[in-house]
Amino acid sequence: MVNQKYLEKAEVLIEALPYIQRFNRKIIVVKYGGSAMVDEQLKKSVIQDVVLLKLVGFKPIIVHGGGKEISRWVSKVGKEPQFINGLRVTDEETMELAEMVLGKVNKELVSLVESLGVKAVGISGKDGGLLKVEKKYSGGQDIGFVGNITEVNPKILSDLLDNDFLPIVCPIGMDEDFLTYNINADDAACAIAKAMKAEKLAFLTDIEGVYKKPEDPESLISKLFVKDAKELINNGNVGGGMIPKLQNCIDAIEQGVSRVHILDGRIKHCLLLEIFTNKGIGTAILRKEGIQHYDVQ
Repeated sequence: MVNQKYLEKAEVLIEALPYIQRFNRKIIVVKYGGSAMVDEQLKKSVIQDVVLLKLVGFKPIIVHGGGKEISRWVSKVGKEPQFINGLRVTDEETMELAEMVLGKVNKELVSLVESLGVKAVGISGKDGGLLKVEKKYSGGQDIGFVGNITEVNPKILSDLLDNDFLPIVCPIGMDEDFLTYNINADDAACAIAKAMKAEKLAFLTDIEGVYKKPEDPESLISKLFVKDAKELINNGNVGGGMIPKLQNCIDAIEQGVSRVHILDGRIKHCLLLEIFTNKGIGTAILRKEGIQHYDVQ
């Protein structure tokens, strides 16, 4: 008799097959941040997931943040991290630190991917004019070198994908005067997904997904259409940091990204569980009814 656990492994692989076929050669943008960047085991499992996606035929692009690490280094040099409306106030010294820290994080991720046998290239939004920005204000207040993306030049990413590299992008950009700006990593991932006409955009976060009632863990929504997402924002059912994230998801869908996923990056192999299983684990945001979350046709 064949051992039951081996049969179960085979069933898992067979369950994944239609998804591998459906998304073969399609672009998926993974916004990597939160606890999954701090915990070494989680970091390894995320990179394993992305490498597997690459090896089974996807074209993944990683866009990473590094807010916790930046705050740590800002404190190390004796500065107090400052935030206005949830946005980091970035003076010239903080910008210098942010670029240094994000560059360090970027190359650590490159090393991890390369250690698993896949070619990776780490770039910032400054390289090849990938992300052009203008100065961002928060409620009319000056928050320093924080940028709003005005233009994406996706050629460098297309060239890397065409040459079988896995691009890893850190969210730094330049304005028309070639000044350097920090960019919100969610915004960068969203802009890149739209410009690359990605099939999927996945946000790794520190929550399980979108809830109908934030205080009720049983109210997790596994499938959310754009019109319903707008209603959640308008009726006040979501708050805090989820509003801009959900707005980014809506914008991405409305500009051509087929599916957006909000996942709990604290769960090992969350990307594989969401993309390759019938049930999934996070919240998938879709354009309209009639398109099924797990439709692989």
